Amino acid sequence: MNEKIDGSSVEINGDLAIQILEQLPTPVMAVDLDLNLIFMNDAGLKLAGKDWAEIKGRHCYEIFDSLHCQTPECRMKQVMDGIDTCTVRNEAKIDGRSIPIEYTAAALKDKAGNIIGGLEYILDITERVQQEKKLQEQSRTIMEISTPVIKLWDRVIILPVVGVIDSLRAQQMMKTMLKKITETLAKVIILDIAGVATVDTAVANHLIKIAKATKLMGCRCIVSGISPAVAETLVQLGIELGDVTTNSNLQDSLADAFAILKLEVVQAKERELIYEINRDGEDSHG
Repeated sequence: MNEKIDGSSVEINGDLAIQILEQLPTPVMAVDLDLNLIFMNDAGLKLAGKDWAEIKGRHCYEIFDSLHCQTPECRMKQVMDGIDTCTVRNEAKIDGRSIPIEYTAAALKDKAGNIIGGLEYILDITERVQQEKKLQEQSRTIMEISTPVIKLWDRVIILPVVGVIDSLRAQQMMKTMLKKITETLAKVIILDIAGVATVDTAVANHLIKIAKATKLMGCRCIVSGISPAVAETLVQLGIELGDVTTNSNLQDSLADAFAILKLEVVQAKERELIYEINRDGEDSHG
């Protein structure tokens, strides 16, 4: 095989190919059909913490023992059985350490195209996984901030929702609401969706699930902020919210919450008058 490099013709023979693999900064190993190691570059030996003399001829799963090893999920075996090259994430025990890895397996063929083994390219993705976890934690924090549950009254809480409700956020909303119901012993929760950008079938289904979950906790869910446009959309889509109480504004929702709890709102002057009458009655009896 000839390749053009800088305008000159260089024949890449077996020795040069091995030198190229040796210079790669990422681990590469090759095995025969019985998964015995027949090659590992310097980067692989460094990751394994071994010398080539120690591991030559040993099974690959003895050195890089991943969750897929010795199972039908072993990609090395799969490519040797004719499956296309594939890349997957995994976790491997290497020299006593548990390391998240991403590996690519490919069949090793002779000049006639016969499969004689397998080749594996391994990446240590520890830093990537740590960054992903950090981003997930940040996203979770942002989501928690974006779903604040507020106590409006004794046994009445409200969750104002702004923006888009997707599956992930709906799960966070449900988790937050159920936790707050337990903490506050709430009997009514008002889900205010006045700030939700779009209400479609998916959003409606999320709301129904949330309402059912709160009901199982012994708490009634009232959906507030149903605008004329949202109501029209729900009708056009044929969406039924079942026994979920809905209102167009927060005032009506709060009134429904008080009715559920059998509470009566009395204006301040009227309350003072009742207090005076009761006090006078007590004084006269005294």
